[in-house]
Order: sequence, then structure tokens, then C-alpha cells
Amino acid sequence: MNQVSQKERNASSPLHVAIIMDGNGRWAKKRFLPRTAGHKKGADAVRRTIEAAVELGVSHLTLFGFSSENWKRPEDEVNDLMGLLRYYLKHEVKRLHSENVAIRFIGDRSRLSSDIVDDIIKAEKLTCENCNLHLTIALSYGGRAEIVEATKKLAEKVKSGEICEENITEDSFANALFTKDLPDPDLLIRTSGEQRISNFLLWQIAYTEFVFLDVLWPDFGKKHLEQALRELASRDRRYGMISV
Repeated sequence: MNQVSQKERNASSPLHVAIIMDGNGRWAKKRFLPRTAGHKKGADAVRRTIEAAVELGVSHLTLFGFSSENWKRPEDEVNDLMGLLRYYLKHEVKRLHSENVAIRFIGDRSRLSSDIVDDIIKAEKLTCENCNLHLTIALSYGGRAEIVEATKKLAEKVKSGEICEENITEDSFANALFTKDLPDPDLLIRTSGEQRISNFLLWQIAYTEFVFLDVLWPDFGKKHLEQALRELASRDRRYGMISV
């Protein structure tokens, strides 16, 4: 498959791709392996996808790493996932920094271990001035919870007299979200063949294009990202208006 040209990718800049990385468990089950093996292979797919995003001109990449609902999974699996996260923070962040990738995390940090939170803060501080790719990882994240927290922030400002109710607009609400510094996603990809958004970026995807792929996340690579970007380029994005 030929690479997607600049014109085909998107006429506007930046280009923000969000991905629901689904299918690690099924990948492992098909091979009679423990779910942990699927998560480890999924981490390899993250690495490939970051490299592909840079090559294909994606400026912002947001990955759904661990949802607020995932805390309900078996304790052993959660512990394995946290172990992978620790490894990623210890061994991958320096490589990302050397590749000029800025990394940030969104979600509820209160449920994470203090050592993980410390490493997250260090990673964000180390890479904050990088500009080759803006990588966001949604961790302990839920879209509904994010909206509730934003509402509380604005309510406190009204209560304190900092703003009036009339000052609450779509823009001010968006600025109270975790993603206040990010453009809304142009494209949302979900792997594994499932066709739902699973409480991910509920506010931000109002006009996002969706692409659902049958590939399981551990098998995801550059060709699949190219495929999704070609699909995005072929669509007429009208944002509620009509085509000219």
C-alpha cells in the first residue's frame, strides 16, 4: 500500500487521531495464551503506532490505555497492566523524548499508585517542549467522569464569583476538560471489530469520524493506520452544514 499523501491525509492542520485499543484478550485467547501475553503484544503495537503516526503526518495521537471501568477487572490482570505501565514509564519515555515526542496522561490519577503518578509527572515534564508528535494516553479515564469534573470546576467558579452563569459556553466548558490544550479528534479508530465508543472522549468526538477495524490491537500496524486515514480523507466532513 502506498503511503497517504499530504493532500489525501487532511487539508487542515493539526491532525488528531484517537484510538480505542481493543482486542488484547481475544488475541491471547486465540493462541491459548494468558491475557498478559496479549497486553504485552499490545504494548508492541503502541510502539509501532507511534512510529507510524509520525511517518504519516499525524500531529496528535490519543490512546485509550486503561478506562475507569477497567478497575473492575480481576486483580491479577489489573496488577499486570500496572506492571506494564511501570515498565513503559521506566524504559520507553526516554526513547520517546529522543524522538521529540511530547507525552501527557489524562484521567483520574487518585487511583494510581504514588510511584506511577511520580513517573507520569516526570515523563510529562521531560517531554513537554517536544513537538514531533503530541501523544496523550487516557489512563484511569472515563468520559462521563471527565464531564462531571468539568461541571464541578465551573460550578465552583460560579460559586466563588469568579464567573457568572452567562459566561459558561461551549468553549469555557471545553477549557475545563482534561483535553483543554488539545484539538478535538478528527478520527476515532476502534480495533477488534467492536463498534462502540466505551465512554471515551464523549464531549470531544461530537464531529469526529469513526473507523472500526476488525484487526485485534496486538496486530495493528502502519498499514491499518494508513487504511483509516485514507477512509478519513474520502469522507465529506460537513460539521452540520451542507456540501458546497
